[in-house]
Amino acid sequence: MNRTKLSSSLVSRLQPSGRSLLAASVGLALSCAPAWSENAIDKDANEILAASMTYLKGLKTFSVDYDTDHEIVDKAGQKIQYSASGSLTASRGGGFRMTRKGPYADVEVTFDGKVISLYGKAINAFAQIDSPGPSIDEAVEEFRVSTGLDAAGADLMSSDPYSVLTEGATEGKLVGEAVIGGEICDHLAFRTEDVDWQIWIRKGDQPLPLKYVITTKWVTGAPQYALRLSNWNVAPKIDAKLFSFTPPADAKKLENIYSDEIGELSLEDAK
Repeated sequence: MNRTKLSSSLVSRLQPSGRSLLAASVGLALSCAPAWSENAIDKDANEILAASMTYLKGLKTFSVDYDTDHEIVDKAGQKIQYSASGSLTASRGGGFRMTRKGPYADVEVTFDGKVISLYGKAINAFAQIDSPGPSIDEAVEEFRVSTGLDAAGADLMSSDPYSVLTEGATEGKLVGEAVIGGEICDHLAFRTEDVDWQIWIRKGDQPLPLKYVITTKWVTGAPQYALRLSNWNVAPKIDAKLFSFTPPADAKKLENIYSDEIGELSLEDAK
């Protein structure tokens, strides 16, 4: 059976909590008590993160470009970094469309509220997964279960990104100011039992995340997953057709979606 690969966006085994990054949200609001020790989490860091995630989850539609760097450590102990770029357009009531282009794939992923469709342009092949519900949370969780991959970064699309990010946090602090893409940001650093993660949040009336880094602590070489976000549009006009997928007439439908050793989404040729 010939093996082909479709790399997925915002996908990595690195995650800021022990369970899915898109676990069911618990409805935390800015005024709610945090799920971790207040003494271990800096008050300023918490307030900055909470304000950013409250703003983000309030966006009904948005689009953003991204660049990712995903590190692995091979069997010889050498650290290898894989990079890719893409874009994401999402409607919290309608679905999403994501593109990714990297050294191994040119991929499009769409969700129309019912079906998650993955299309590999270079190999002209696609796969589809039924979502158990219409929300982005449900779609990404089903994607995670079906492929064995956790969506590091997809937590930012969650209906409650604050509670997802802070789940399992044992420490957190405001590192200081930084500049990302020419914009002044607040640099926050958090810790969990398994990973450290950092986020850079734009200052001002649109406190959007511009960079997100996850570091595994107990894996040899401490590999990282880095996500840079740019060209945010917080009110794009979206045609619902953007989220629908019609495969080309000559495209091959693939089955058996699974994750491989370098964090790519792999599919086997259908018989």
